[in-house]
Amino acid sequence: MTTPGNELLFLALGGSDEIGMNANLYGCQGKWIMVDLGVTFGNSDYPGIDLVFPDLEFIEDRKKDLLGIILTHAHEDHIGAVPYFAAELGVPLYATRFTAEMIRRKLEEEGIEDKVELNILPMEAEFALGVFKFKFVTLAHSIPEMSAVLIDTPYGKVFHTGDWKLDDDPVIGTPTAAADLEKIGKSGVLAMVCDSTNAFNAQASGSEGSVRADLLKSVVAAKGRVVVTSFASNAARIQTLADVAKAAGRRLCLAGRSLQRIVEVGQASGILKNLPPLIDMMDVDSVPRNKLMIVATGGQGEARAALARIAEGTHPIKLDEGDTVIFSSRQIPGNELAIGRVMNNLARRNVRTVTEKQVHIHVSGHPAQPELAAMYKWIKPQMLIPVHGERRHMAEQARFAIAQGVPRTLVQSNGDVVRIAPNGPEIIDRQRTGRLVLDGDRIIPADGGAMNERRKLSLNGVISAAVALDKAGKLLDVEFRMQGVPVDLEDREEWVDDAVDAVREALTRGGEKEKIREAVRLAVRRTATEWTGKKPIVEVMLLQIA
Repeated sequence: MTTPGNELLFLALGGSDEIGMNANLYGCQGKWIMVDLGVTFGNSDYPGIDLVFPDLEFIEDRKKDLLGIILTHAHEDHIGAVPYFAAELGVPLYATRFTAEMIRRKLEEEGIEDKVELNILPMEAEFALGVFKFKFVTLAHSIPEMSAVLIDTPYGKVFHTGDWKLDDDPVIGTPTAAADLEKIGKSGVLAMVCDSTNAFNAQASGSEGSVRADLLKSVVAAKGRVVVTSFASNAARIQTLADVAKAAGRRLCLAGRSLQRIVEVGQASGILKNLPPLIDMMDVDSVPRNKLMIVATGGQGEARAALARIAEGTHPIKLDEGDTVIFSSRQIPGNELAIGRVMNNLARRNVRTVTEKQVHIHVSGHPAQPELAAMYKWIKPQMLIPVHGERRHMAEQARFAIAQGVPRTLVQSNGDVVRIAPNGPEIIDRQRTGRLVLDGDRIIPADGGAMNERRKLSLNGVISAAVALDKAGKLLDVEFRMQGVPVDLEDREEWVDDAVDAVREALTRGGEKEKIREAVRLAVRRTATEWTGKKPIVEVMLLQIA
């Protein structure tokens, strides 16, 4: 078992070699603390799955040594797993007001709000857990109250950035204070553990306030109804869109539960201010089409989100020829096909679409190279450990940091135990990590039997064979049922004849019942493979007729 001794260790259970599912551990003098506990989302690799979690077995086995979980901000890839694991881990949570309110609502939905200690801290708060001392450091991002964490230990300080950017006009919150960061750097920072998402981008990510002008122009130019889609968590963009709606003389409607939740939390915490009265979705037809602006979820093509259903015509809000949809967001890699499907459905309705490729209506919430260079200069870390990126992003940030004068870097993966001090950075051990999925109401291994079978089903289909035998074990009849197996209807009879012959031949070998069942299964699958090139799952039921 890995127990930190007189040293400072770092171990990512999620969020390295990937974007999403962040879960980071720091260990020192026998104890651990966790920074963030997030999810990622299902894709074609996980049929039937919406949420994917980091496997926390390592720290679950050591939870008596875990002191607490610090949450940097309220994005799902940083807090989404909290309601599923916090009660089991049994340690207190620490977050600023907006983040804590988002977590509290998640805990309430799971009915565990009384079982988890949630500590609400002010911005720039300082607190301690065991030998660890913490200070929240406010940075800009695409959600309110993003707080980097300065972690002070007996072996040096770590500046854990969380997700961040530099923004002189953030719309919500205050601009990043270079002087405060320089002060941290002068105090001596051993390591910076840093967001790598935009490490390849040579141009600065841009200010949130810079998108208002082109959003307003795009809305004013629209003739009919306007739908704007953005990341629901981007409260600053919601504030901007509310201001744009007022300036353009349009009433405002929100379509999507996650948008409504952000607005509720933002207003309750005093972050969103002076929003105009909202139009209920069911009342939009009472507003002239050219006097209405709808903010909708679903800019990444999510099938069940508001925009996809609007595009399909299955949502209470309807779009017609001459209406406009503005995509105030970027395409996340991997979502291109889903987004294209939504855009094509809109085009079939002769709805105009506007994207960031046409006008300046979106900026990223992550640091590009100019921002990274500035942060290195202010913080002056002795070493850099990239996180929050695919391998290529982390490797690029490591190369860039060296070119900018950072003395040492280390590119690690989930499961690598990194000794930061003394004499670091060095990978000294490897721990098992993995993924879990929420399947219905159960959390199961992403590479377990149920998911592996489902993948095989989705790739190859299934054949059920009911085989009737007489008392002597001779074949009386076979019934086949196929799902997802590419045998055409006109070929089915010929395939069945071949499969029956294969079953009959398998039965001649005799043996125990289970041996017969396996021989029949292999014979049916072999026949299917010869016909289709596929290897379907084959289920065999043997019936002995007296």
